[in-house]
Amino acid sequence: MGLVVLRQFTWAVASSLDWLLNMYMWIVLISALLTWVNPDPRNPIVRFLYGVTEPVLFQIRRRIPFVYASGIDLSPLLLMVGIYFLRTVVVGSLYELARRITLEAGSWGPVV
Repeated sequence: MGLVVLRQFTWAVASSLDWLLNMYMWIVLISALLTWVNPDPRNPIVRFLYGVTEPVLFQIRRRIPFVYASGIDLSPLLLMVGIYFLRTVVVGSLYELARRITLEAGSWGPVV
């Protein structure tokens, strides 16, 4: 019984983390696209998008100075590559761990 609960918990953590990283990637993409149209900075949606993405993008720009070259800011692209890496490695490892727990528990059915 304990392995079944651990399997479900691991699967839930992997699914939640995958969903959060996917949503954050879309937020970063929308925020980057908004810089092309120069939106109203007082708009609450724009403030939310910049408030969520700018702290992370600022840290990338500060630590990797060549990410801003020739007037082009590549920090959102670098952040999206990092998110893709996390989704592939961390979330994929958690899903694989849940599958191995499934095999250990003796349940051959799909993880629900």
